[in-house]
Amino acid sequence: MAANVRRLIAIPCASETLVATLDDAAGRTGLLIVSGGNEIRCGAHRGMAMLAQALAGRGVPVLRYDRRGIGDSTGLNAGFEGSTDDMAAAVAALRANGVTRVVGFGNCDAASALALFHADTGIDALVLSNPWIGGSDDALPQAAAIRARYAERLRSPREWLRLLRGGVNLRKLAGGLAKAVRSEDTGLLSRMAASLRASGVPVTILLAVRDNTAVAFADAWATLPGRPDVRQEARDSASHSYAGEGDFTWLLEQVLRATHAPAQAVAQSRSRTTP
Repeated sequence: MAANVRRLIAIPCASETLVATLDDAAGRTGLLIVSGGNEIRCGAHRGMAMLAQALAGRGVPVLRYDRRGIGDSTGLNAGFEGSTDDMAAAVAALRANGVTRVVGFGNCDAASALALFHADTGIDALVLSNPWIGGSDDALPQAAAIRARYAERLRSPREWLRLLRGGVNLRKLAGGLAKAVRSEDTGLLSRMAASLRASGVPVTILLAVRDNTAVAFADAWATLPGRPDVRQEARDSASHSYAGEGDFTWLLEQVLRATHAPAQAVAQSRSRTTP
């Protein structure tokens, strides 16, 4: 394989065509980037394109693709729950280019899809970033995120002064408090955890600790029986897509660590917050 070459490739998938970008490199461990939501393969702020380029420059081939019905790919968009065939086709394309070990990386519901379907697609290890665990249909954040936000505000004398001076929307406050005491439906997370336990592949979980999605995941994850070998790393950031100062360097370091880990390595379970 030629080093550091970026090229477009077409991947057949269930009578449709996925359009993908391959950042080629000499390594035999490759990264598959799965896009979250309805994002195209370059990612928010072109973050995934930049990540792919940086990894290829360090010897890691990277494939990122548009799911069916998204961006340049044909077909109908079936959402992350219907993305198994897309993921499997992308894995096969990456292996066809000489990769022998595939690490899957995804943010938000792409992380959820990887957790759910990796065993059916031939992925060997996972990096799950700010996994989505579902939520209500209203405009408010998930309950765990609301609780964390209110706990922070209760410690601030300035927020108490705002309340006393009438600077707080009481209707919005009441709605938030009502949601904060509800129990979230963790059915999606339970399925994800069961899939990870069944496959036993190496897993790294990355969390931007002030992101609402990450807060909700961490709160619910702590209540479930997990795997002691799952490595969890936290970044003191509120940016869901790691667009804050220093976030990209941290993300690159975490992904490099996962792609350079021995195939059968089992990391010790730990959690730390990086400033």
